[in-house]
Amino acid sequence: MITIALAKGRLAKDGLKLFQRAGIKCSEYDKESRKLIFMSDDNKYKFIMVKPSDVPTYVEYGAADVGVVGKDTLLEEGRPLYELLDLKFAKCKMAVAGFEDKKTNFITNTSIRVATKYPNIAHNYFTEKGEIVEIIKLNGSVELGPIIGLSDVIVDIVESGRTLKENGLVVLEEICPITARLVVNQVSLKTKREEINNMLINLEEALEED
Repeated sequence: MITIALAKGRLAKDGLKLFQRAGIKCSEYDKESRKLIFMSDDNKYKFIMVKPSDVPTYVEYGAADVGVVGKDTLLEEGRPLYELLDLKFAKCKMAVAGFEDKKTNFITNTSIRVATKYPNIAHNYFTEKGEIVEIIKLNGSVELGPIIGLSDVIVDIVESGRTLKENGLVVLEEICPITARLVVNQVSLKTKREEINNMLINLEEALEED
């Protein structure tokens, strides 16, 4: 049996649709249910529903053989996992955003404050550019940071850009594209190589049909 960790919410819903197209059906899944474990119809796959940021942890420690998780979570967590496949859905981007007047050059000689839910991604991005910033970790609406003066800019996921626009903010710099990824536990890749490879082939074929 292969255990698959799915991030609750949209990633789980879209992920299960992809698995179904790949021939792995899970009729008992109900998005309204509070159940955390679902079995595939052939009982060869077990799906566990976990918090998005926990998917890498479950996979790293072998509680799940593979996982479906956003690239943003992988970058933020930085765990030693193999990325097997770009699943192509949940497309968005990680970006630096702020007020339009910051667009020319928001980095000055003074320390700039960055509000974000992704402190590691933000720190790594600015460090690689040789820029010193103060990272302010937020868990809620980071768009408030520049608006109320808590921060100069934000680092966050941008999909349509509507939330930024409605709050008077714009994308200043794009950091990287984000999509859902299939990751695997290193031990499982060895002990269940045939099963995982077969699953991978079916998923790749399903993606090619899109």
